[in-house]
Amino acid sequence: MRQHVENFCDSCWILGGQVNQPQNQSPKFMFETLASGNRFWSISQPVTIVNMVIANLLILSAATRRITLKLIRQIALAATTLLLIFAAAHFIAQGQQPVTIKFLVQAGEANRFAVFAEDFHRKHPNINVEAVKGPNNTNLVEDLYTSAFLLGDSPYDLVYMDIVWVQKFAAAGWLENLSPRLKPVELSPYLDAVIRGGEYQGNLYRMPLRTDVGMLYYRTDFLKETGANPPETFQDLIQVAQELQQNNIARWGYVWQGKQYEGLAAVFTEVLQGYGGYWIDPETRAVGLDAPEAITAVEFLRETITSGVSPEDVTTYAEEEARLLFQNGETAFLRNWPYVFPLANQSDIQGKFAIKPMVHALGLDSGACLGGWGFGISASSSHKDAAWKFIQYFNQPSIQRQYFLETGYVPARRSLFTDPQLVQQYPHYPQLLEVVEQAVLRPPIAQYAQASDILQRYLSGAVTGAKSPRVAMAAAAQETRALLGGELRQRDWER
Repeated sequence: MRQHVENFCDSCWILGGQVNQPQNQSPKFMFETLASGNRFWSISQPVTIVNMVIANLLILSAATRRITLKLIRQIALAATTLLLIFAAAHFIAQGQQPVTIKFLVQAGEANRFAVFAEDFHRKHPNINVEAVKGPNNTNLVEDLYTSAFLLGDSPYDLVYMDIVWVQKFAAAGWLENLSPRLKPVELSPYLDAVIRGGEYQGNLYRMPLRTDVGMLYYRTDFLKETGANPPETFQDLIQVAQELQQNNIARWGYVWQGKQYEGLAAVFTEVLQGYGGYWIDPETRAVGLDAPEAITAVEFLRETITSGVSPEDVTTYAEEEARLLFQNGETAFLRNWPYVFPLANQSDIQGKFAIKPMVHALGLDSGACLGGWGFGISASSSHKDAAWKFIQYFNQPSIQRQYFLETGYVPARRSLFTDPQLVQQYPHYPQLLEVVEQAVLRPPIAQYAQASDILQRYLSGAVTGAKSPRVAMAAAAQETRALLGGELRQRDWER
């Protein structure tokens, strides 16, 4: 095909008599220059060349005094063909131009992506990847993404997002639907809850990369001193913790994230699941915050404080405050995320702690709040195919294995929890799989941010003792129902 084009260009060059042609700028030269991606040529220059060819043909025909209808048709055909050739060459050149795809990420994690962005670029020389450093605060990163989308013409092609952002971003039309790009077999290796967390109205908008899940850490050496077994139920936890405190083995029995922020909503999600309750049903939009199970869940959290098992200022703790108490040997039990494990394993309590699924009510199942991060594509991106190639790159088990070996994060792909290389470096991964299998999603609804804010405010009032659990949760339920579409006279759980 290329040879035919070049021959045609040469024929036009000869036919035109090479009259007034720029030196070394024949149509053949122009085609090669455009197709090579040389930006020296603009789309207007092929038109100039075509005009020159037509002029030369007319000059030649005038000189020979042989202007015929056939010749005019040939000239028109030559001009049209040349324009098509140059247009095709132009768009080929455009397709070969290097592009840069960007995504926003917390500064601490941006550096972890650098080596993978370089490796991807080596395999895709025309695609550069830039991880834009944002604040080391997930809420602020979400706000920056939201602001960029609201202002229009977002600079981000990829959206690296927390699992609780997906429905909000998808409902607003800010994300590209990934389902048409995927085959079901490509999703089957991932944990079911992780995939569900990336969906909105039956379509996938976030491809998972890593996961997070709440779990119970406990001091194995403390339990050995009293001969106690790891607790299974909420009452076991209170009882064992008090026994350790009474024997002066631990200052505190149990610490958790009680500050008014998203971490409190995550803690409550797990306790609520452990009592058999629910927050919001995403299918029916029913609200269960004022149901007996929800009130009992809040009463348990409050009881940990009033019984002295948890310190009163646990209501000001986020992840790090709780982690440091556990790592410094001041508490027997800790609710936290997987990131604690490698840090604690490098401290004085190395080899003296273990993990297990969260406690639950007798006869019911444990609940572990699911978190995690993955990539979506901005609906406004001009480089969606390039962005998808980067997502495909990270969808490879070998790349994910290397990513987790270097970062210590937790996989979303089921097989990697028992991968020999990963288990050699992180022996607790098989235990983590047991916890992740108990994962429960926070409500996957577009209004999640507002619903979480409502819960946090009233739940904080209840755990601090400012309101009774029953009064606080009744108000939370009423406000949540109003958010979801009007106040309901009948409580959803009574239907």
